[in-house]
Amino acid sequence: MVEKAMLIGFCFDKSEEAETQLLLTELEELVDTLGIAVVGIELVRVRDTNKRFICGTGKADELVELARARGCDCMVFDNEISPMQQRNWEELADMTVIDREEVILDIFAKRARTREARLQVDLARMQYALPRMARMWGHLDREGGGGGTGGGGASRGMGEQQIEIDRRLARKRISKLKSELEDVRKQRATQRKERQTNNVATAAIVGYTNAGKSTLLNKLSGAEVMEADMLFATLDPTTRRIELENGQDLLLSDTVGFVRNLPHRLVESFKATLEEAILADFLIHVLDASSDEIVDHYHTTRKVLGELGADEKRVIIVLNKVDRVEDPAILTGLRADFPGAFETSAVTGQGLEDLTARFTALLADRVKKLIYRVPQSRGDISGLIHREGKVLATDYEGNDIILTAIVPNSLEGQLAEFLEDES
Repeated sequence: MVEKAMLIGFCFDKSEEAETQLLLTELEELVDTLGIAVVGIELVRVRDTNKRFICGTGKADELVELARARGCDCMVFDNEISPMQQRNWEELADMTVIDREEVILDIFAKRARTREARLQVDLARMQYALPRMARMWGHLDREGGGGGTGGGGASRGMGEQQIEIDRRLARKRISKLKSELEDVRKQRATQRKERQTNNVATAAIVGYTNAGKSTLLNKLSGAEVMEADMLFATLDPTTRRIELENGQDLLLSDTVGFVRNLPHRLVESFKATLEEAILADFLIHVLDASSDEIVDHYHTTRKVLGELGADEKRVIIVLNKVDRVEDPAILTGLRADFPGAFETSAVTGQGLEDLTARFTALLADRVKKLIYRVPQSRGDISGLIHREGKVLATDYEGNDIILTAIVPNSLEGQLAEFLEDES
């Protein structure tokens, strides 16, 4: 287990120094989430990229000595480092060397609870590990004779190196994980088809990690989704049903939080989960109003949604955690940056009534509140209204049933002859 880490961020342009420093601050929070103590943060300016270490060899030696002097047993790079560079740094420093992507993968592995989330994390980790296998095991350069060596699972030919066997097994594992995730996608597609058959509207809650998405879902739906003041508290997709003011049902889905420089392979792996955002009727983009980096977080989420093909969806912006904002000038600035956004606190419930009213208005064109006069002998029609709509009131007049109901527009034609004359 790694106990002490030094964080390193390479900056290639003076104009990017402030952003690099912000990313290092975020990396510190990510590393802290793994329970690793950060004993130093170094922003390194690089003029010319070195293929071996990114920076020059002299600077590399200096950073290694600094890490040793601080008693580190790990160096964490905010920049993506290639497998070759990772091996070079580890040989030079004689300590563990990882990058932001590996940190995020380890956090995801700790947070995954359901089988689906574990599958997605395992796939991303295997894809990350495959080109790095040479650094993982000391036995990988040994050659074996033939299949009769008495070893474990895989048979190998004359002179086949252990690393080749391990890579072959890793590729098989990746194929198996992809196949199992495809099954998950098919199950989701079936569930989604049932929702569409029932004509239930859907919305996906998206946003930067730790913006309060799960807390908002809990407050709106009365659910008990895991919520915590930590990064990536929610990896498993959760869907809850709420009833709007007009009686219409809405399915709200929580999604995994985003983060700057989110590894592309993670976006790919979590597409089974993030399909909820792609196929939703609209998105609820939750922002942490108390964060100093709210604008950057907004653009990061929009970028990931663009990668998923969901950036053209109708979006409701929610400025959450406004109860933590004490300076009125900050709120004034946020209103200018995000005009029309809803100011809420998922903890206190502030602003949630206005937010749900917006949901109702956004979906008003999907349903109508109508009154039907149905003969008691037509149980098929009254059953259809109960099954496909939402009955608000039932009265009886002679041999007729008077139903006041919220019905989807798709049923209007089928029920037209039973519509009560509004006059």
